[in-house]
Amino acid sequence: MTYILENLEKLLKIPSPTGNTENAVEFVEERFKELGIKTRRTTKGALIASIEGENTDKEVTLSGHVDTLGGMVKEIKENGKLKISQLGGYVWSTIEGEHVLIETMEGKTYTGTILTTKASSHVHGEKTKTIERNAENMEIRIDEKVDSKEDTLKLGINVGDFVSFDPRTTITGSGFIKSRHLDDKAGVIAILGIAKHLTENKIKPKYTTNFFISTYEEVGHGASTSIPEKTFEFIAVDMAAPGQGQSSDEFSVTICAKDSSGPYDFELRKRLVRLAKDEELDYQVDIYPYYGSDASAALRAGYDFKAGLIGPGVDASHSFERTHQDAIENTIKLGLAYLTK
Repeated sequence: MTYILENLEKLLKIPSPTGNTENAVEFVEERFKELGIKTRRTTKGALIASIEGENTDKEVTLSGHVDTLGGMVKEIKENGKLKISQLGGYVWSTIEGEHVLIETMEGKTYTGTILTTKASSHVHGEKTKTIERNAENMEIRIDEKVDSKEDTLKLGINVGDFVSFDPRTTITGSGFIKSRHLDDKAGVIAILGIAKHLTENKIKPKYTTNFFISTYEEVGHGASTSIPEKTFEFIAVDMAAPGQGQSSDEFSVTICAKDSSGPYDFELRKRLVRLAKDEELDYQVDIYPYYGSDASAALRAGYDFKAGLIGPGVDASHSFERTHQDAIENTIKLGLAYLTK
């Protein structure tokens, strides 16, 4: 797991909010190239890496997304602070107090903190507790000497600048990974683990295999175009969501039966379950009522293939996330079984 954990930590620390993912894509692209795998980019900025299979007439595609939750500068307030527009779906309270990085169009970066407009209990008393956490009442305090809109504009900060959240990545001795953006960088690193095992052991997959790293999944259209045309099966490798009423956990690979877009292919799901049993993996089957994936986007776009969804369990998704290295390892093993058995 050394390769997996080292590269996961590096990837998690690269800011890549939806719409500003180039540095993260380059990182993944370099890892594929180190493995001797050919890559190409789509017009929309996704990355495709391909390994030739025993059968080249039909292809399978595994997808993970490198884009994350984040924000954009919506408004520069008269006091020099910033209003935020959301990138992706998260509850405002989950970003309160978070350290952020603001990147200007010219590539300058500034740090700041997300707070409510009534953050000090010594100043606002009970209002600090009761103020609603929403777009109107949340703002970024910039770590620069600014007291006015003009001061902030002089820094080069403007409406539309990207805001990324500090991932606060920690890997514990007990194998837990605590970080923002495990959705879906844990899935992307599992894909790299699959690719590394195949290339280093000179294993040819049954079918030519494409690894599709998408860049707009968090806003719903990540894998809606440019999927290799010979693809007859598509597997999204994305986080599973443990919680009350769910069967997913932080240690298993989860095979998704259904999400908000509907059921995944039944025959493909049965095969994935059989493979998980045969390989004696820790696995779960689950349903997610408030969830969509790259596979969902591809099916809505009209692609004609069987689609499935697997991934490591990530607790507190779209909040202060956590998974365990066992879940990533089980995801890698199921992916390898799917490609080779």
